[in-house]
Amino acid sequence: MLWSRYFIPTLKEIPAGTEAVSHQLSLRAGLVHMLTSGVYSYLPLGTRVLRKVENIIREEMDAIGCHELLMPSLQPVEIWQKTGRDVTLKEVMITFDDKKGRRMCLGPTHEEVITDLARHFIHSYRQLPVTLYQIQTKFRDEIRTRFGIVRACEFLMKDAYSFDRDAAGLTKNYDLQHGAYLKIFKRCGLDVVTVEADCGAMGGSVSHEFLVLTPIGEDVLWINGSGRAVKEGDGRQPSAPGGPWERKIAIELGHIFQLGTKYSEALGALYLDEDGKQKPIIMGCYGIGVSRLIAAIIETNCDQGGIIWPQEVAPFDVEILPVQVHDAKSMALAQKYYQELSAAGLDVLLDDRDESAGRKFNDADLIGIPYCIVVGKRTLALAQAEIKCRRTGKTEMVAQDSAVGTVLKLCRR
Repeated sequence: MLWSRYFIPTLKEIPAGTEAVSHQLSLRAGLVHMLTSGVYSYLPLGTRVLRKVENIIREEMDAIGCHELLMPSLQPVEIWQKTGRDVTLKEVMITFDDKKGRRMCLGPTHEEVITDLARHFIHSYRQLPVTLYQIQTKFRDEIRTRFGIVRACEFLMKDAYSFDRDAAGLTKNYDLQHGAYLKIFKRCGLDVVTVEADCGAMGGSVSHEFLVLTPIGEDVLWINGSGRAVKEGDGRQPSAPGGPWERKIAIELGHIFQLGTKYSEALGALYLDEDGKQKPIIMGCYGIGVSRLIAAIIETNCDQGGIIWPQEVAPFDVEILPVQVHDAKSMALAQKYYQELSAAGLDVLLDDRDESAGRKFNDADLIGIPYCIVVGKRTLALAQAEIKCRRTGKTEMVAQDSAVGTVLKLCRR
């Protein structure tokens, strides 16, 4: 991709009214644009990161036997009334009457919809177990939006739902999801803390949250020297043994639940066992805040210059930065690197803008591509190329002919 033909509206100054670093950098690096409070457009660079994160999630979900589908955001309130969650989630539900007079909502989550789907298609123990998932937009009328895309009114979520015939099957699926979540977050460059959590309005008997420690967040954890974490409940240090305890701030990235039969009983999702007896399907649900992941990644992977993307989620693998775009030899070499690296399967950004060297280097740090090949008259005179690692800030001078091979090794290790 040529920078001059792409859409990366970077900003020099910190936008007013932003307190979280991830919010500031996502705006300054041209990842997102705020339409109104809590509602964001994802610009091309931000969309590329979203797709990288989505692909990681899909790979790990598919690896444990889950099947992707896509459910509607537009939902009849009638199915929510059957579970009583039209009342418990009333404060965040966006509801309205359609032209036929039906009470509708924009889905804040999809337990009711997936259970209604299971009611229609799962009828026998022979069809169990099955786990379905989607990556879908959710809508919540948040009273207080915070930290940019961390708490927004419209956001992207991965939600999975398991259907089993017994508690043993639910436990097996729950453990599979737990393991997949740890892999997903690790691939996204995040070190997570897992804690037991309250099931809240979701219901069920067991739940766990996955959180990442950050300078900002809405969750408070107490962590002891051995790494044990307890979520703060009443604002006080836990009385449990194993102290001393240290108070930390965290962002919740994911939440998994053993729902049991709460939804299947309310909505009539039943199956016949081997003896022909009708029983409610046992369910679990598993959510990851996909768009929220981006904020968490930025919060924990940045410096004074900007974002430092982990390799797997970076919008581009490598940037090529010719210092003097009007120098024919510099641009010829930059184009050669661009074509060879692209042909090798890397996502490459070539900064072919006619801008000052300072502006180009500052923008390179701001958008945080893992590796940068700098081409200039000085390196050309030495028959060399300069390779910069964004994470370490270190540069390496290599022979011009070995620059492509060096970058390929760095990106694929």
